[in-house]
Amino acid sequence: MTRIAIVERAKCNKKKCALECIKFCPVNRTSDEPCISLDEKTGKAKIIELLCTGCGICIRKCPRTAIQIINLPDELETDLVHRYGRNGFKLYRLPKPKPGHVLGLIGQNGAGKSTSLKILSGQLKPNLGNWEEPPEWDDIIDNFKGSELQNYFSAMQNKDLKTAIKPQEISGLPKITKGVVKDLIVKVDEKGMVDEVKALLGLEKFWERELSILSGGELQRVAIAATIVKDADVYLFDEPSSFLDVKERINAANAIRTLIADDKYVINVEHDLAVCDAISDQISMYYGSPGGYGIVTHPRGVRDGINIFLEGFIPDENMRFRDYAIKFSRTPAPSEGGTSHRIALRYGKFAKDFNGFSFLASPGIIHSAEVIGIIGPNGIGKTTFARILAGDEEPTKGEVIIEDNVTSSSKESSNDTEKEEKEEKGGIKIAHKPQYITLDFDGSVEEFFLSINSALLTDPWTRAEIIRPLNIESLLARDIKDLSGGELQKIAIAGTLAQKCDMYLLDEPSAFLDSETRMVVAKIIQKIIRSRTRSAFVIDHDLMFIDYLSDNLMVFEGDPGTMGKVKAPTNLRRGMNRFLKAVDITFRRDKVSGRPRVNKKESRLDRAQRDIGEFYYVPSTLEKE
Repeated sequence: MTRIAIVERAKCNKKKCALECIKFCPVNRTSDEPCISLDEKTGKAKIIELLCTGCGICIRKCPRTAIQIINLPDELETDLVHRYGRNGFKLYRLPKPKPGHVLGLIGQNGAGKSTSLKILSGQLKPNLGNWEEPPEWDDIIDNFKGSELQNYFSAMQNKDLKTAIKPQEISGLPKITKGVVKDLIVKVDEKGMVDEVKALLGLEKFWERELSILSGGELQRVAIAATIVKDADVYLFDEPSSFLDVKERINAANAIRTLIADDKYVINVEHDLAVCDAISDQISMYYGSPGGYGIVTHPRGVRDGINIFLEGFIPDENMRFRDYAIKFSRTPAPSEGGTSHRIALRYGKFAKDFNGFSFLASPGIIHSAEVIGIIGPNGIGKTTFARILAGDEEPTKGEVIIEDNVTSSSKESSNDTEKEEKEEKGGIKIAHKPQYITLDFDGSVEEFFLSINSALLTDPWTRAEIIRPLNIESLLARDIKDLSGGELQKIAIAGTLAQKCDMYLLDEPSAFLDSETRMVVAKIIQKIIRSRTRSAFVIDHDLMFIDYLSDNLMVFEGDPGTMGKVKAPTNLRRGMNRFLKAVDITFRRDKVSGRPRVNKKESRLDRAQRDIGEFYYVPSTLEKE
């Protein structure tokens, strides 16, 4: 049995704390060589893993939850590829890209996907676990002898592999490159395909626009285009669907697949499983302990790979990495009304005009215990609708809330301030998670939650149904300002769902989250809405996420940036058919997991479904075993 000791430097930040940790270790009292000692360079605790008995005393005594002791089989050490120093993250195995195929990488954040991309792009040399005396290239190549990676690293050693990488973080692009979009793409184009990539990714509307004023979605498309036009041997894309709407994601998938050639490697990290399915030919999955260690599975066909991920069990490794399976319904969702026929809210017709953009919402009805998914292109008014409904903006004309039938504990509250808030927003209290999260809070995560509700962290139900499933307990001691985008998203979602209110409104809750956490969030939202008999609006671009959690749907239409409109909520089948027809794609259902899968254009099922106007579900008469 191998033990991995993880000492998080961001948490273990006090010398006095480290000295206390050393005192409690039983090995220090029975051995000449201590298991825990003080690192003179950093002033932090360090653990000698070979001496560690796994007693767990240091973990229980640590006030900042900075220490993890993880047990792994000894035989796994032969697959160790890289370690970030003593008590640092370990990566076992690497993805094995194959020329002429797109390899998709899926799994938890913090499990080593970005580390793998750095190694495969040549930015990071694998140390095979020896961080003090890193091996030379000959030793590295010999370590991968007999696998596809032997030839890959041999070519890398000889500098015969040219790589092009689309990084995960694209917000810094305007700081690195100045000028307009056209100049950047023309400058980096090495294959003479400027016009082709311009059409594939829909860059026409902002072709002459300055990079510094582009939105997140526009910057993402520019970054993808700048990667595709390079003449490289290895193309690596890190989360290319972030900030993009559904149609833009499918366009990006089609653009990336134009790179497929017998002598080209294409690797893609993706959290939107429907898009990953559409892009990839093979799948490698990551599992382990985020921030502690990550294990890469062997490549599988895209269908089997994603289904194994949803099942949470890897048959050939006899490994269960999740204690539940994620299943989708293979039959259409019920008609309007969700799980209750009791009307919670009626809202009226209203309009909003500003900065050359006009938005119109038709009247609608929301039922108790109902989750309404909201989908549509970027710049069509979804966030505007959410802000008006939440009371953060006033409509130009019309009446928002015209009838409130909610009976909840918050209505019975005697708190005068809460009553005033409810009256200002039409008689109901709405908990709103905005699209862009800016938690202007100077303090820890625990202090932030206590500022929302002093009893929040002591409430057993909240801890069991929100805090623990989202793995937030390990973040409680961290400062808000030090959190990553995904961690901040989880805190914002938890803070919203933990509030006492009549209705929840969540704007793009899947952003920055890995595919597994997205499904956890979907289950949490559903459970809270059902158990509390509340209602929720959820805006998102991940169709699998929306399909999984929604009872009914609102489809936003119009001309992005100019005019948007939305009708009343409709059932999931009718809404998805309308939306998918507009974006020109059809979905079939996987026979094992029931998950939605994008049909290839002009395939047998694609043509048959279009002929009968069924874009969302495959009728049983069309299915073939």
